[in-house]
Amino acid sequence: MKERLQKVIAGAGLTSRRKAEQWIAQGRVRVNGRVVVEQGFKVDPEVDRIEVDGRSVAIPDRTVCFLFYKPIGVVTTLHDPQGRPAVADYVRDLPKRVFPVGRLDINSSGLLLLTNDGELAHRLMHPRFGVEKTYRVVVRGYLENPGIRRLETGIVLDGIRTAPARVRLRGRGRERSEFDITLHEGRNRQVRRMCKAVGHPVLELTRVQYGNLTIDGLAPGEIRPLTEEEERTLRKLVADGREPR
Repeated sequence: MKERLQKVIAGAGLTSRRKAEQWIAQGRVRVNGRVVVEQGFKVDPEVDRIEVDGRSVAIPDRTVCFLFYKPIGVVTTLHDPQGRPAVADYVRDLPKRVFPVGRLDINSSGLLLLTNDGELAHRLMHPRFGVEKTYRVVVRGYLENPGIRRLETGIVLDGIRTAPARVRLRGRGRERSEFDITLHEGRNRQVRRMCKAVGHPVLELTRVQYGNLTIDGLAPGEIRPLTEEEERTLRKLVADGREPR
């Protein structure tokens, strides 16, 4: 199946689609030995020989996407120098080499997307697309309404206010409170830091949704491939035709 040349180059992990278009315009790209400067030129990556600056472009294998329910105590890396349990321990039997999209800290659990599609991962993590993530949070103490409003309107972290969030209270008592919080940012340990800022340290934190994907039906440590409909919907979330900067 033929695809746009700039998409194929970007999909090979060499650069962004925008930059690939610049390379084409500069005459740095050849297809089957011929320089191509036409934007939108279509190629068959399985048949055509593509070169950039005289070097062949290695076309990656077919892209795949999996859902993984990361357990507590597992680091979101493919290799951990400290020898702690890592995502790599769970993906050895998958048919393709994959990597996690984004991170969950070692003390958090929940949904991780695993893929070998670098462009998709880049778009999902780019703040311009605003892909929503929902976390189920248990905090210490009785979470008052003013604290909920602060979480929703924004907390100043490192001198910058967090974007508005949505909070759905699930229950609260003297010792602990539980709620779901939905946000589209991805700052380091953001939910934990926001909760600490309103005086309620996190006791449990689980990511239950990422875009259109949920962990429903998965147990900690389990992995499953996305359905065709799930993957199609996920790609639509970040397919506005513009390359993120």
